[in-house]
Amino acid sequence: MESKIPDFLAEQQAQGTPETQTYFLTFEDFWERKLWHQLTDSLVEFFRLPESAPQRLAIFKTFVLSFADRINQLKFVSLGLMASSECGDDKERLAFLTSLADKVNKPDSQEAYVYALADVANVKLRLQDLEGAQKDLATCQRVLDSFDSVETVVHASFYKVNADYYHAKQEFASFYKNALLYLACINVEDLQESERAERAYNLSIAALVSDSIYNFGELLLHPILDSLTVTPHNWLRELLFAFNRGDLAAYDVLAGNINKNKLLESHKTFLYQKISLSALTEMVFHRPPHDRSLAFSAIASETKVQPDEIEHLVMKALSLGLLRGSIDQVAGVARIHWVQPKVLDMKQIDGMRNRLKDWDAGVNQLGHWIEGAGKDVWAA
Repeated sequence: MESKIPDFLAEQQAQGTPETQTYFLTFEDFWERKLWHQLTDSLVEFFRLPESAPQRLAIFKTFVLSFADRINQLKFVSLGLMASSECGDDKERLAFLTSLADKVNKPDSQEAYVYALADVANVKLRLQDLEGAQKDLATCQRVLDSFDSVETVVHASFYKVNADYYHAKQEFASFYKNALLYLACINVEDLQESERAERAYNLSIAALVSDSIYNFGELLLHPILDSLTVTPHNWLRELLFAFNRGDLAAYDVLAGNINKNKLLESHKTFLYQKISLSALTEMVFHRPPHDRSLAFSAIASETKVQPDEIEHLVMKALSLGLLRGSIDQVAGVARIHWVQPKVLDMKQIDGMRNRLKDWDAGVNQLGHWIEGAGKDVWAA
């Protein structure tokens, strides 16, 4: 690439001292880098045009590769990923992306390496090579753990593929975590409407059938869940909110939809146990802190669980960390002193408001009693 230093600066460069020469060499290097930067941005902009699709692969192989080491390596990989979409099939795409990852697997471009390797793992997932995908994702994780900070696009790529891997393995808690991390790295509005609905659907199913997720707060607050409202799966959104507030009546109404999903259908018994636990925590939540000694009979009435199963239900809640307290088996009482915080809907917030008003009234009543009982003391 020819130097673009203006003529009058070139004359001063020829007549200058060694220090001036060094300055102009630095200036020339800066100018050259700027031109490479402009070229790279122009190529990225061109590759993003739908009309460029037929030319991407050829341009990348015959042109971009010739100056790959001179440009930003993340943008180089980005161009390669866009070009890979024009490969004939996944096997050809895998070979292309593997070569791309190897090219940037250098000490000073490990971030770009992770960016490329995550897409290699993605193609392996599509080819049902779960073991190969897992190895690549483990390598990505090790590299990412060694960095203090990483470009958001790299994290997004990693979390997306990691979530897809755990979804394929039906490891619901890990899928749920990585899928939410992926959504945190992107602008949800950039996703197509169909993809938003699909991700919301998969997240909802994972939250319900996971045996370690009992607090759906992050999902309930996430705008992606609203994408279900315009689909036939809106019942799933309503079911999540019913679980969150332990609403057994709403569950009974919505339970007829469970058979629409094989995974939910196969977990039907577990789902009832899960909403029973939610009903129990909701029952505790609605009680003031000084009135949380719950008779087994009251719990049975509130949760619709058989009396002989109440102790097991409370023990399950304690073991999961949903509640803290103790059980008096002889007296048939559960004494609870803490309940796990969770996201509240407007009805639950109104309930908290009423409890605060009751507490305020109680404090005022106590104040009036103290004032009436100790007039001389207060006067003194």
